Amino acid sequence: MVTYKVSVIPGDGIGPEVIAEGVKVIDAASEVYNFEVEWVYYPFGADHYLATGELLSEESLKELEKYKVIYMGAVGDPRVPPGILEKGILLNLRFYFDEYINLRPIQLFEGVPTPLAGKSPKDINFDVIRENTEDLYVGLGGRVKGKTKNELNLYRKIYNVKFELDIESDLDEIAYQLMVVSKKGCERVVRYAFELAKKKGKTKVTSVDKANVLTYAYGLWREVVEKVKKDYPTIEVEHAYVDAAAMWFVKNPEAFQVVVTPNMFGDILTDLGAMIQGGLGMAAGANINPEGTSMFEPIHGSAPKYKGLNKANPIATILAGKLMLEFLGEEEAAKLVENAVREVLKEGRVKPIDLGGLAKTFEVGNAIARKVKELNRGV
Repeated sequence: MVTYKVSVIPGDGIGPEVIAEGVKVIDAASEVYNFEVEWVYYPFGADHYLATGELLSEESLKELEKYKVIYMGAVGDPRVPPGILEKGILLNLRFYFDEYINLRPIQLFEGVPTPLAGKSPKDINFDVIRENTEDLYVGLGGRVKGKTKNELNLYRKIYNVKFELDIESDLDEIAYQLMVVSKKGCERVVRYAFELAKKKGKTKVTSVDKANVLTYAYGLWREVVEKVKKDYPTIEVEHAYVDAAAMWFVKNPEAFQVVVTPNMFGDILTDLGAMIQGGLGMAAGANINPEGTSMFEPIHGSAPKYKGLNKANPIATILAGKLMLEFLGEEEAAKLVENAVREVLKEGRVKPIDLGGLAKTFEVGNAIARKVKELNRGV
């Protein structure tokens, strides 16, 4: 019997509650498909930070590097200033492990309301691939009064870059932020998108940028897309500016199959995608390094005001677990989890509170775990 060691960071707020349900459902699927999961829990989050002053030490990162996957709940706590936990834990993990793929399925299930009139599950079913380590999110910038020199260094697994800036301004103060994209960084995420389309039998990849205004960075991005597409002659390529793509997400979501986009636009578009698929409680995400450690999480936050109330929807976390099973190679178990989610939502007897129901967090998890076993027995 195969055993997978999975590191778990429940985190803050509702994180531990939703992670518990994800673990419950994956354990149910493992019984059906005869594999085991050894869950190894880590305390990183607000309580640990407030008690020890530690976010993620180098030693902790090296410890987590032993695992192929990390199952993440959520981070964020009102006792800690905004950005400290998010940068020190989430972004640190993404950058340290070079998780350059952010995979976000945009999928509407039957029984889940969407704000888009006249749209159904057959219309809202596509994947967004977001570049996850470059663009404006590299964190390089500063504020200047008058004249200054500044050296900025960017360290990534695939390159190091140093910027030496000589800045002079006659304004009282300016702020600046650097956008960095690399040819290699673009190519690996674009190629992943084409490979995903090929694997799923899709016929179109939509590349989203703003190359008409941000000509240097996204001009390079578009050049790479044009180069990579030559290796996939059966897949159509469509270029879209981000403002137009946002409109089409709302007006014609059925036009999309696989979307690939740089980091910042992907961050914005995937939250829009979450809304059209029924809300953040339905939105799962995967931060992937195909050759390294990858992290799977719901895209919602820690919602601290709901901590301990068992009102949170755990389905995003359960679907993140489904993505994790796919990454581990347990494709059939992943399909079973998704089908169990689909059937519970379709039946509508157990419905999360954010979808208009009354079911508590653990009741939703129980129903989906039970459905996993029922579907296996053909009930």
